[in-house]
Formats: sequence, structure tokens, C-alpha cells
Amino acid sequence: MSAIGVLSGDIVASRDISDKRKLRRAIDTGIERLGQSLGAVGTRFRGDAFQVAIPESRDSLAAAVIMRASLIEHSPSRQQMWDARIAVGIGEGTVPTLENFIDADGEAFIRSGQGLDALSQGDRRLGLFLATPQPELDLLIRFADDIVSHWSHNAAEVIRFNLTTDHSQSELARRLGRSQPTINRRLSAARWPLIRDFLAFSRQRLETLT
Repeated sequence: MSAIGVLSGDIVASRDISDKRKLRRAIDTGIERLGQSLGAVGTRFRGDAFQVAIPESRDSLAAAVIMRASLIEHSPSRQQMWDARIAVGIGEGTVPTLENFIDADGEAFIRSGQGLDALSQGDRRLGLFLATPQPELDLLIRFADDIVSHWSHNAAEVIRFNLTTDHSQSELARRLGRSQPTINRRLSAARWPLIRDFLAFSRQRLETLT
């Protein structure tokens, strides 16, 4: 049995969000994008929580960044930015069908659920939970978490496009109706080179660990 990744997440400060319908649509959109780009299967719970299974465990941290970017992208204003705590659990298992998702179980699901409880006790919004802790990788995740937590709507939008499409920067500029220098500035503000290298390194490391 191969390793899968599971994301368990909940929205930060969801009680302060008035437009619950829009929030639910944003969560659903994020899950749908993970399905389209990574073959993931997931669902939303209780309006502000979600869980997503990733077929290739090595893609799990990228999936978490895509989900957070998608939420930030759909934030209603700079004064009310939407984000999520996401615990990434890795373990042996199979990705359930959507119909059977509610009954899914296994190492990855357990680690992810317990990890979300742990994240809820502190101020971190991204964590990786494995059978054997990886302190060096965890340190890098903390840096990446801090970068993502400070993204603007515009920064999150260009990062999400970069991670879910194969558009060039000029194609992305046309798609968003912006100039290429504007796209470059947004990528720079989002610290895209660091995030790109972090995800490439973490993907390689997870591949060797699982």
C-alpha cells in the first residue's frame, strides 16, 4: 500500500466572518482546484472545516499552499483576509471515493486530524505530521508558513495560478488583465522563488521518506 497525504483544515477566526455562504463557496472552490490539479478528493464539514486526500503524498505540502492561496485569493477585503490552519498527515492508505469519504480512516487521516488539534493550540497555520518527525523540514515549513500568512489577495492569486496551471508570466498577465511587470511585482511580493524552491525541496524529501 502506498503513502497518501491528508489535509485537515479549518478557517482562522471563522466566527468573525459574516458572509458564510461566500466562505463555503471559497472552500469548495479550493477543494475543486486540488481535484483538478492533483487528483485529490475532499469535502467540507460544518461549514468552516474541510479534509482532502492527496493521492501522491509528495504533493501534500503543495496542496496545502494551493488551498491557502485559494482562500486568501477569495478574501473579501484587505481588512478581512481568509486563511486556514492546515495539518498535513502522511501515511499508508488509499484515497477514498467522495461517497465513502466520511468513513475514511487510516494513518494519514489520524495523523492529520491529531495534527490539526495540535495546530489549534498555537499560532501556526501549517504543519506536517509523519511517523518520524523531521525537524529540518519542519523548520522550513515554519518559514513558508510565515510567508504565506502575509500574502495579499493579489499575491495569493498569482501564486495559485502558478501552482495550478502551466501559464507563462506573459500568459498569466493576459489572463488576469495586468501587465507583465505587475505580475512580476506580485510574484516578488509573495516571495515566489522561495516558495517554489521550498515546495521542490519538500516534494523531493517526502518522496524519499515515503
